[in-house]
Amino acid sequence: MSLETVLQHVLAGISLGGAYALIAIGYTMVYGVLRLINFAHGEIFMIAGYLMIFSMASMPWQIAIPVVLIGTTLLGVFIERFAYSPLRSAPRMSIMISAIGVSYLLQNLATYLFTALPRGYPVIPFLKKVFQIGTISSSLVTFITPVITVVLVILLVQLITHTKIGMAMRAVSKDFETATLMGIQLNSVISATFAIGSFLAGVGSILYFTDRMSVNPFSGALPGLKCFVAAVLGGIGSIPGAMIGGFILGLGETFMVALGFSTFSDAFTFVILVLMLLFKPTGLFGEMEAEKV
Repeated sequence: MSLETVLQHVLAGISLGGAYALIAIGYTMVYGVLRLINFAHGEIFMIAGYLMIFSMASMPWQIAIPVVLIGTTLLGVFIERFAYSPLRSAPRMSIMISAIGVSYLLQNLATYLFTALPRGYPVIPFLKKVFQIGTISSSLVTFITPVITVVLVILLVQLITHTKIGMAMRAVSKDFETATLMGIQLNSVISATFAIGSFLAGVGSILYFTDRMSVNPFSGALPGLKCFVAAVLGGIGSIPGAMIGGFILGLGETFMVALGFSTFSDAFTFVILVLMLLFKPTGLFGEMEAEKV
């Protein structure tokens, strides 16, 4: 394999990993605040794909992209308000079952509304322009995905570190009950967490489907699971960890395909998960939590 080919695969891998990272951050943020695995997150990503298809059918991409991002954000907040909020005081298992139910509901709703046949994802002209750097040529989306991912992660870390809502999120993640007693508006913090995670899933959806060019009601299932693995790999609850986990999975999957093991490229993700849980259950950047007595 020549150096140019290796570099081409590295670029494709970090581009795919960037899209995975943006979705994985949604898992890791919700878990960090609520200790909940939001299994419906992959379906929010899938619905964002359909939103773009129908938005660009009636408006230019300059308007369609903000419409999709706002719509995806509102969908995440709506799901939290009506599916998870009423179960706030219920056992954690009840909320998890609710998340699985919402996931299947969105899949079946998409199948009913749009049929199970794949629909072509619209071409966003500036993202599909082919650029060449040296001997490496690819569409603009491949080059800018990792850059957008890193910039968004830096902005998100700054928000969580230096703003009032970020401080509230950190307080809630440390101690749910004490944060409430200190006057933190729990519902506002949780809604903001879901809004940010869903917004990033919308961005990830645009970058992911622009390269893959079709959406079906099950498009979010496997990427959603992979992004959950990326969050676990990086240390669930750690935003930079979710980004690193996404890049690792994207590179690994791309090189499995490049080496002729495309049949096992999906299995690679779950082998990594098993190995991580066996040897470092907290993930690369996760911290061991002390059990409260």
